[in-house]
Amino acid sequence: MKSFRSAVALITIALAVSMAQPRPAATGEQHYLYVASPGTRNYVEYGGVGILVFDIDHGYKFVKRIPTWKTAEGKEPENVKGIAASAQTGRVYVTSLNRMIAIDAVTGKAIWDKTYEGGCDRMAISPDGKLLYVPQLEGPQWHVVDAMTGAVIATIETKSGSHNTIYSSDGQHVYLGGLKSNMLSIADTKTNTVTATVGPFADFIRPFTINGASTRVYVNTNNLLGFEIGDLTTGKMLSHVEVQGFEKGDVKRHGCPAHGIALTHDEKELWLADCHNSAIHIFDNTVMPPKQTTDLKMRDCVGWLSTSLDGRFIYSSTGEVIDIATKKIVATLTDETGRQVQSEKLLDVVISNGKVVRVGNQFGVGMKP
Repeated sequence: MKSFRSAVALITIALAVSMAQPRPAATGEQHYLYVASPGTRNYVEYGGVGILVFDIDHGYKFVKRIPTWKTAEGKEPENVKGIAASAQTGRVYVTSLNRMIAIDAVTGKAIWDKTYEGGCDRMAISPDGKLLYVPQLEGPQWHVVDAMTGAVIATIETKSGSHNTIYSSDGQHVYLGGLKSNMLSIADTKTNTVTATVGPFADFIRPFTINGASTRVYVNTNNLLGFEIGDLTTGKMLSHVEVQGFEKGDVKRHGCPAHGIALTHDEKELWLADCHNSAIHIFDNTVMPPKQTTDLKMRDCVGWLSTSLDGRFIYSSTGEVIDIATKKIVATLTDETGRQVQSEKLLDVVISNGKVVRVGNQFGVGMKP
């Protein structure tokens, strides 16, 4: 395996949370990172149980823990499967294997807590905050859920092993990725019916992301240390990209060499997770196919990547915060006990005058019009 080149020299353990530079906040605004735990399987050693809140403006300092579900004595906690939030409702939504809870993002108070037939996986919320599309746990359907009440109002059946979900920025479509299919389903949110598919891809679809114009999808698949690109308008698979200079190897979790993919907001770069090599691979996305440019060494298996709300940082599931411009780690998350925090389910929440005004996304979606 080749060396991590000069980029690795820039990324050391010394670049921890104490070195993170505070960002200037708009008047009256407070920027927080909400991290759902256990967000790496049910591993409580990486942050315990609950939503951990970190102060972005002050070097990602731990602020508080919001309760989610109590674990019965003698039983293990359930994996957190997804997180979503809405400025319109002021709520954060978290799914576990069997249920979904809605929590007031400011007060931390639980508003409703419901179980769903077939369980839950990684959901998405509509831009207006009214609807949640909630996949069953690798089942045949997605539940369409009223975000205010938690009631199921419709279902969409794909028989694909429902798993990951992304809403288009205009709210007209929702993209449904099943881990038992090599086809991505596109549903019309007005009719809640599948109207198109994209693929076939090389293998079953795992994490994926889309560009801001909803014309391209970037897909992780089983058995690929790399990604594939699909055209959301024609349904065709366009390109197959493999990581160069690194062995695929065995992985700790997910059974997938690359389980995590994110675009920078300007869509000039694509960042790719690599569990076996505990690495992130960065690609120049201004050329086709994208060209591998930089490889960063992380502290553990990378199983998810998200982009910060302001577009300045990449959040790695390893609990490391990376400055996109410099490619340096600027913070490492720790909880109130000093314990290392790792999670694949997190997003930004901006609060002003006691109200949620903006929220981020658990997926690394592009923002270019």
